[in-house]
Amino acid sequence: MIKLILSDVDGTLTDGGMYYDNQGNELKKFNTRDGMGFKLAQSQGIKVGIITGETTKIVENRARKLQVDFLRQGVAGEGKLNAVKEICQQLGITLSEVAYVGDDVGCVQLLSNVGLAACPADAMPIVRNIPGIRVLTRKGGEGCVRELIDTILA
Repeated sequence: MIKLILSDVDGTLTDGGMYYDNQGNELKKFNTRDGMGFKLAQSQGIKVGIITGETTKIVENRARKLQVDFLRQGVAGEGKLNAVKEICQQLGITLSEVAYVGDDVGCVQLLSNVGLAACPADAMPIVRNIPGIRVLTRKGGEGCVRELIDTILA
């Protein structure tokens, strides 16, 4: 049974694009359906969170708006796995009770160790080829996290 749902950001909660305005401010486009998915999961007692390699105020603001249970920024590769192990210890659960959605090389180690690994339809081949991974039908930034959450809750 899944007790914690986590997602990467760039290429998963977003389309992977990096947008900049004339003042050099970075912008990201998030899908509101993914946010609603987090809320639906929380309403069923499932904890949710964001685990990402970058550290940005944008993601901090989005996480605050969504009121996610966990936000870990600036962690990649083994750092992602270690961050999730710490969260599991805090919650008293195992990695087998975690679902994670990721799209690129920085997510491979974590995806290879959770109970339910998933990726957007447009994830990199190194991710899509992880044994047992669920390749979602939606692309990053187009509601792929919501698609996984709806499947878990069904």
